[in-house]
Amino acid sequence: MEEVQPSARELTVVLEGYSYLECPRWHDGRLWVSDFYTNQVVATDGRGGTEVVAEVPGQPSGLGFLPDGRALIVSMRDHRVLARDATGELTEHADLSGAVSGVLNDMVVDEHGRAFVGNFGFDLMGGAALRYTTLTRVDPDGTVTTAAQDLGFPNGMVILPGGVLVVAETFAGRLTAFDVGGDGELTNRRVWAQFGETPGTEDVGEAVERLEVGPDGLCADADGAIWVADALHHRVLRVAEGGEILEEIPTGTGVFACMLGGDDGRTLFLCAAPSFPEHERRPVREAQLLAVRVDIPHAGLP
Repeated sequence: MEEVQPSARELTVVLEGYSYLECPRWHDGRLWVSDFYTNQVVATDGRGGTEVVAEVPGQPSGLGFLPDGRALIVSMRDHRVLARDATGELTEHADLSGAVSGVLNDMVVDEHGRAFVGNFGFDLMGGAALRYTTLTRVDPDGTVTTAAQDLGFPNGMVILPGGVLVVAETFAGRLTAFDVGGDGELTNRRVWAQFGETPGTEDVGEAVERLEVGPDGLCADADGAIWVADALHHRVLRVAEGGEILEEIPTGTGVFACMLGGDDGRTLFLCAAPSFPEHERRPVREAQLLAVRVDIPHAGLP
């Protein structure tokens, strides 16, 4: 992979004192973000003001919004997607227990209200062998369908203008694209960006050592590039289709998700923490929400 000179953009701290922030979403003038081990979804104005918008005992993760304005929230450990109405009440939108082989992960919701949800596929935190897994589609009526198979830890997702879904396969070291059909069917699977060779091992430790990039959370910009949080190398990357790295921003700490937002869509929010293992993050409050100004504004979903 061709080396890119890291840029010298200034990072600022927006929030701190959290357990492990993930899945940031800019919505109606605020950034929503899940804090795994306090079981809270928090919204911030980006200037330090915060509101706890949901308490999710099953551990919140992926976030999205339906056309009618309700929020969808992944409840990781009980394999459910919850809906939050304007009063803050949570109800079950879908139960994915019969469709997945691991705890739920990130999610993207399209303009029609269809949610695409990833899952771990194996017990990552318990030290199990690496297993590939599925992507699940939840239709607006709560119907659950397997949308894609054989994905190496499907993680962050974006839907680009024009209806292309791109998913980060963290343990395959790549971004994979699908066309989204009118019925939500995913077709024309292809590699959108490959970062080095995919590790041919079931040992998570070996895979981590071999991966040139560990792609995690994603967001897209108006030039068609994707910002990728590299969960293994303390940086966020701006990537073009085909895999060219256009920019690298070093973070000095672990970074696991990113989202373009702010009034002009040019503030890149970063979910940062010293590491990702649950036993290291759960007992402490070292996670931060960082921000950095970039040149090209947000596009696509989320």
